[in-house]
Amino acid sequence: MGFRALQMVLLLLLWLNLNSHGGVAMHIPIGIQPLSNIAMHKAVLALHPSASIKANPSLLGEKGESVQWMTVDFEHPNASADDWVAVFSPAKFNASTYVPDFGTPAFLTPLLVSAPIKYKYANYSTSNYVTTGKGTLKFRLINQRYDFAFGLFSGGLSNPKLVAISSTIAFANPKAPLYPRLALGKSWDEMTVTWTSDYDISEAVPFIEWGLKGEPQTRSPAGTLTFTQSSMCGPPARTVGWREPGFFHTSFLKNLWPNQEYTYKLGHRLNSGSYVWSKIYSFKAPPFPGQNSLQRVIIFGDTGKAERDGSNEYQNYQPGALNTTDQLIKDLDNYDIVFHIGDMPYANGFLSQWDQFTEMVSPISSTVPYMVASGNHERDWPNSGSFYADADSGGECGVPAETMFYVPAENRAKYWYSVDYGMFHFCIADSEHDWREGTEQYKFIEKCLASADRQKQPWLIFAAHRVLGYSSNSWYAEQGSFEEPMGRSSLQKLWQKYRVDMAFYGHVHSYERTCQIYENICVNSETSHFSGIVNGTIHVVAGGGGSHLSAFTDLKTKWSIYKDYDFGFVKLTAFNHTSLLFEYKKSRDGKVYDSFTITREYMNVLACTIDSCEPTTLAT
Repeated sequence: MGFRALQMVLLLLLWLNLNSHGGVAMHIPIGIQPLSNIAMHKAVLALHPSASIKANPSLLGEKGESVQWMTVDFEHPNASADDWVAVFSPAKFNASTYVPDFGTPAFLTPLLVSAPIKYKYANYSTSNYVTTGKGTLKFRLINQRYDFAFGLFSGGLSNPKLVAISSTIAFANPKAPLYPRLALGKSWDEMTVTWTSDYDISEAVPFIEWGLKGEPQTRSPAGTLTFTQSSMCGPPARTVGWREPGFFHTSFLKNLWPNQEYTYKLGHRLNSGSYVWSKIYSFKAPPFPGQNSLQRVIIFGDTGKAERDGSNEYQNYQPGALNTTDQLIKDLDNYDIVFHIGDMPYANGFLSQWDQFTEMVSPISSTVPYMVASGNHERDWPNSGSFYADADSGGECGVPAETMFYVPAENRAKYWYSVDYGMFHFCIADSEHDWREGTEQYKFIEKCLASADRQKQPWLIFAAHRVLGYSSNSWYAEQGSFEEPMGRSSLQKLWQKYRVDMAFYGHVHSYERTCQIYENICVNSETSHFSGIVNGTIHVVAGGGGSHLSAFTDLKTKWSIYKDYDFGFVKLTAFNHTSLLFEYKKSRDGKVYDSFTITREYMNVLACTIDSCEPTTLAT
């Protein structure tokens, strides 16, 4: 066995071992990816002549829908409480389709070569299933490019036995352009649109038809990217979690008129000369940098994804994901841009979950810029260049996130970037790459902070996934650092020097706000209204987007102003150059539970304070 094959075996065994113990090697507990609970390597074929499973309808999306509910009826003469029903896509999911590759040894060849995209226990909605042997389930399927089949299993998740298989189900147009994601471009007057389809450039030309609402539309071309199984760094992404991702198209809409409403639709011109279109969407163009107008920003992290049909949720893996998403959809008219600062679907190497995440957020991402940051569950994998050697990405090592979501970075494999939105200047760091003094990222962060014209953009925001500032999370407290180890030692002098207003983090699944702080000392006694000189930075943990909650320490910290063990998100509202409102809202009701205001003049930003004074001279 070669070195690569041996490495793959060891990583797969590590993955199986971690999941068999009900957790992973992370200092902040992250729960279990529900699909990883299925012992795929133990699955056996046990088709029963009297067992059956039928799904209706068999053809989905006949009117152009990308989502449809299914009714699944099944029978099993030897029914038990451990029986479960899974959805597989593509529909051929057994070993007949298996092609050994990437150094995987033959003895690891399973009956099932791909994980299901979701599952439910057979008695989920039929309480008498065990006694009658008959049950019915409702499943919500989205267009994920390939056909589907349902499997009825006995033996529970730990010893799965396939007893019945349904006929094939498919969408009418599985290749359709779907799930657009808006993002700001590298110029203030540029919007990018990224979407997913199954049209390769060899069979269709992708483009966007767009323009000012109600006026003649124009067309802009789109580039196309994808990734392959060999791009994955390890299991399960490279093995049972792999699924063909389709193609990702990005178009750059330039020379936008500030604040104007635009309409757009996704298009593909087929080789036959015919066209395939999406429905029509709309967005509002960004304001000119420094423009004095109402500007509203949403910030959160660690949402994950949840299934609206109840699938996969037996571990309460991301119980707040839909609450946060639905609250933001409900409030869509009252904010202008979203920053999701890492840990998006928690796919953890099961590639089907990325489609489900982009579908979940598409009502938001198709309407306002959906800016993202890299988290440990997107990037981290041993020996892959990530700062942390954890296996949290499940072998993805950043590839799906970097390909499916555009960010205006110079190199999307290094997920740090700056972006302007009206009176805001954002510096988005990548905590999964080294940020310490002397590194490439440190130089970027300083350049980004220094480039803010505070007369035009008074509100300077730093964000990263891991807590590089302050947190009362129980694990951080046990380490005695109250931060990610080595987090603020290099960066706090930059925050102070450039008078950063606020620093935002995810990773810890809760909400917390500090005082204005520098070097562990509150530099302002105010808690609800800040004015005058910028003496320090307010640090905010906003990681309660939806994944299971993280506990706080019982220790009392003087710098912690407000903590909340609940799901929620932050909203910033800049009224003008001198007045800003901060609000923390719970996802369950959208109400404000913590808030403060900042009022100040430009001269307050310029004023000298500790470790932020510009050099002066006595010369006249």
